Amino acid sequence: MGEVRFEQGLVRALLRDQHPDLADLELRDVEGGWDNQQWRLGEELAVRLPRTERAPALLRIEQRWLPVLAGRLPLPTPTPVRVGAPSGLFEHPWSIVRWVEGEPADHVPVTRVGAAEVLAGFLGALHVPAPADAPANPTRGVPLAGLSEGAEVGFEVIAGHPSAEAAREVWEEAVAAPVWRGAPVWLHGDLHPANVVVRDGMLAGVIDFGEMCAGDPATDLSAAWILLPAGAADRFFDAYGQADDATITRARGWAVLRALGLIGIGRNGRLGLPGGKPSWEPAGFATLERVVAAH
Repeated sequence: MGEVRFEQGLVRALLRDQHPDLADLELRDVEGGWDNQQWRLGEELAVRLPRTERAPALLRIEQRWLPVLAGRLPLPTPTPVRVGAPSGLFEHPWSIVRWVEGEPADHVPVTRVGAAEVLAGFLGALHVPAPADAPANPTRGVPLAGLSEGAEVGFEVIAGHPSAEAAREVWEEAVAAPVWRGAPVWLHGDLHPANVVVRDGMLAGVIDFGEMCAGDPATDLSAAWILLPAGAADRFFDAYGQADDATITRARGWAVLRALGLIGIGRNGRLGLPGGKPSWEPAGFATLERVVAAH
């Protein structure tokens, strides 16, 4: 995924073609990104170009729905302010968004326990009933039992790790827990360390809303163990105030599932395989240890 890279010349040409009033702003490369490559544009904006097969559809979700929700969210988000249309220069949609200042949490983790209330406030504002035409996602907001095959692949990756057996217990309890029966609520859908930014140890922004969808809030609530420092989960759920025991049990299962994914992708990066992110492996193991300790 990281093998496809566009040059600044293309971005500058797209800006001159469709948004000429922004075309002379300073353009800087930004490291990272998965489905989209990003450049900082001036001091307040960024340009996002899709570079994977699924990325254009994710970008359209972000373009359609994030402006609807951003005004109610208490943390900065990369809200689209201009939309780039497919053209002879570039055949897919692209975006100009608000720049969110900070360092990604897979490089600079959240360390302040007060981030529990910040995250709870953000998710409390986001988790409202979604409209009937909200996007659905086959791997987010859905019953965990349907994701067991992917979990088994992840458990093979961590076989022999001291936390593996306890992590499987957490997972099995989550699969067996009552499923979500409430109205589908809005979800970010992809809360992991590379999709939030940090300043001075505090959660300072949430980015990459391409997976946003409607469903079970337990998917996002797993961030209590994925993003927050050890021991902060109880403080988070007290502040969130809307999760019953079954939802918290499912959230633990989601945390295990996301940890397995982070570890697998991180290990691929450490081995130099395509699509790998080396910084994700330690983030995944840290998540696993936090959720097992809480259990």
